[in-house]
Amino acid sequence: MKPYLFCLRVLACLAIFFAAFSLSCRPKTPAESDANKPEPSPDRIEADVSIVEPNTTDEATADSVAVTVNGVDITESEIERIIKPQLDMMAKQSSNQAPAFVEQLRKMLRQQALDAMIVGRLLDEKVKETNIVVADEEVITRIREIASAQRPPLSLEDFEKKIAEYGSYDKVKQEVRKGLGYQKFMQTQWAGKINVTEEDAKKHYDENPKQFETPEQVRASHILIKPDTADPNTDPNQAKAKARAEIQDLLKQVKEGADFAEVAKANSACPSAARGGDLNFFPRGRMAAPFEKTAFELEIGQISDIVETSYGYHVIKVTDRKGASLVSFEQARDSIINKLTQEKQSEFAKKYIESLKAKATIVYPPGKEPSSVTGRP
Repeated sequence: MKPYLFCLRVLACLAIFFAAFSLSCRPKTPAESDANKPEPSPDRIEADVSIVEPNTTDEATADSVAVTVNGVDITESEIERIIKPQLDMMAKQSSNQAPAFVEQLRKMLRQQALDAMIVGRLLDEKVKETNIVVADEEVITRIREIASAQRPPLSLEDFEKKIAEYGSYDKVKQEVRKGLGYQKFMQTQWAGKINVTEEDAKKHYDENPKQFETPEQVRASHILIKPDTADPNTDPNQAKAKARAEIQDLLKQVKEGADFAEVAKANSACPSAARGGDLNFFPRGRMAAPFEKTAFELEIGQISDIVETSYGYHVIKVTDRKGASLVSFEQARDSIINKLTQEKQSEFAKKYIESLKAKATIVYPPGKEPSSVTGRP
């Protein structure tokens, strides 16, 4: 789904919750796993925990009204509950960001959450009017889809545990149910009004050739050993020496015939260990530079010497390769039709929701009218 439709499916708390949750559990390519993602970008968002504690100004007072939608109030405390997990997660993952930047970020998130809640209230009315029902099985199926989309894929049980680190699983289920209700309602609105033909798909294919180019890729497995620096009194050089000695021993084992996947499962510090170290296929530009260089130089079945990156020490085994290629129209047709259909659905939903907002009575308290700036800080 496009972002606008995704917002319909997981509006309100869930939309912001997954924005925060995605910092540690979003669907990731193998290159973005804990052990192998590229070096952090210098513009990474950083914030100190003390900076992002709930605002105690009048604007964020629990009983303060942020907006009234068709006679129903949305309070600042409701908004705070939505954006706080994301702010807290950013604070945990980084530090030393200027207070002015964090405050601007808070304002941006507040406006995004408020906009989503307004839309949610309007769609709640429509769902109720049309007697749309979402079965428990549909909710669980959708949550399973979200869980399986993670890298590595998570079971429903593991996903529930992960969610519990950031919020309430029952609340997530409620919001998924609500979002599915919105989706069902929108489907009744665009039914019979959206049509994408094969000719539309062929036109898109011809006009966007680069979208269908597949670069050279390798499939690799690896074993990662990280220097153990959990103890602040540990000598970093000694920790690195110990890790290198450990990876050296593991390299010796696989060179002498030990099963690479089993050694990875038993020893690797990367989440890919559960898959025997398998990182699936990846193109150039995904992995840390030393890792990538080695992987693309290896032949199928060949095992590398020790490779050092900022994540630790690796032993890499290439298991397959794919040359650069062009996806044919026949291969791409169904996905193009699906993509164009989703785009039309998204545009339809956007216009429909704007029409709901235009007809609604939306009243902001004095001084709380929405800012025109809601982009990235």
